[in-house]
Amino acid sequence: MQPVTVVRAGEDRREAVVRTITLGFATDPVARWVWPDPATYLEIQPQFVDAFGGNGFAHDSVYETQCGRAAAMWLPPEVEPDGERMQMLAAQSVAPERMEEIGAFMAQMDDFHPAEPCWYLPMIAADPFATGQGLGAALMKHALAVVDESGMPAYLESSNPRNISLYERHGFEAIGEIQHGSSPVMTPMVRAARA
Repeated sequence: MQPVTVVRAGEDRREAVVRTITLGFATDPVARWVWPDPATYLEIQPQFVDAFGGNGFAHDSVYETQCGRAAAMWLPPEVEPDGERMQMLAAQSVAPERMEEIGAFMAQMDDFHPAEPCWYLPMIAADPFATGQGLGAALMKHALAVVDESGMPAYLESSNPRNISLYERHGFEAIGEIQHGSSPVMTPMVRAARA
């Protein structure tokens, strides 16, 4: 396996990063529970990815592999996703009869999010054609070196059970389960600050 180089993704790479993550989430259990229709997913998910993690571009905390086949959107402490835009996207793309269930699921996400300042990883994904090449591990290692330098904890929600072992290998621990109605299980995970 060739060494993987990770680089900071600048604003000029926003569209490419969003496309990579959209592709990587095409079979994600939670994303596809929210948008099971392929056309709706392909229309809304790129906008949702940008709203969820795009604020990281202004803080130099979005990374991609040099090959462009994997990316991670981190938000530093005190930087939030664009929640208003996320709600608007859900309202325009989800059937009204499903909104209560999805809203309850999102409320649980809010409940688990740490109250203390922390680094947050809203989105990390690889092109499905490039999985198994160590791209996700390289992205985690690179970003967590920055996180450790800051002396802060990190937080994420694993929307796919297949990814939990990757996060555990990088020091994250599950702190519960997020699940409501017909939703798949999402696993909130915390990584303690490193001294």
